[in-house]
Amino acid sequence: MILLLGGTSESLKIAEALNECDIRFYLSVVTDYGENLAKSVAEHIIKGRLTRTEMISFILNHKIDLVIDATHPYAVEVSKNAIAACFDTEINYYRFERPSYHAEEMVSVDSIKAACQKALENSGNIYLTTGSKTLGEFLKYLPKERIIARVLPTADVLMTIEKFGLSTAQIEAIKGPFSKSLNRELLIHNRAGVMITKESGQAGGFLEKVQACNELNIPCIVLEREQIEYPNKFSSIEELIDRIKG
Repeated sequence: MILLLGGTSESLKIAEALNECDIRFYLSVVTDYGENLAKSVAEHIIKGRLTRTEMISFILNHKIDLVIDATHPYAVEVSKNAIAACFDTEINYYRFERPSYHAEEMVSVDSIKAACQKALENSGNIYLTTGSKTLGEFLKYLPKERIIARVLPTADVLMTIEKFGLSTAQIEAIKGPFSKSLNRELLIHNRAGVMITKESGQAGGFLEKVQACNELNIPCIVLEREQIEYPNKFSSIEELIDRIKG
């Protein structure tokens, strides 16, 4: 039995591929939104963020012999827990990782504080496409009135960011990924002087963000991924499935 850790569009595609091969699996998701998406591709779904101890218990209780980690590139704590749990239970860990993308026209930084310092070198609104989870961290370093936050249009997310006191004009609740032209129009509409984003890979619409900023001649500040030594890393679903079928 396989435990598939979801949270990305690729995790749903992996689930579909496993179904096609009649391979049984549990799909782990964190949010109600993720659970709703998972229902179309998985029979067995578990919801909630698993700690290392909880993951170990699940592996042992459900006779899991392989964990596939297809979580978001920035969900590093989940990945670290999964690697440790697999080591402790002596089962295989496979990581599906979106390929990284780097371009000369983007400004790479290694922390939220550094991203904010760079953003404050520019005038205009600061367009955040980094999600709701880290919004509180950005508000430690940025003036609230200059922030435009682009987030998922779910009740959980809106309830999370409501407590930060942003006005409705500062919240764009909309689901991506977006084309270059739509990113461009949103930046213009919000009078953005700079964008802060994550290097989420092609599937996350990252390249289109960089291109839109480049066309408007505004900086695209990119939070780099934390570098983890993943065992058994794949960037092709076909190669991953072939290894599993092995």
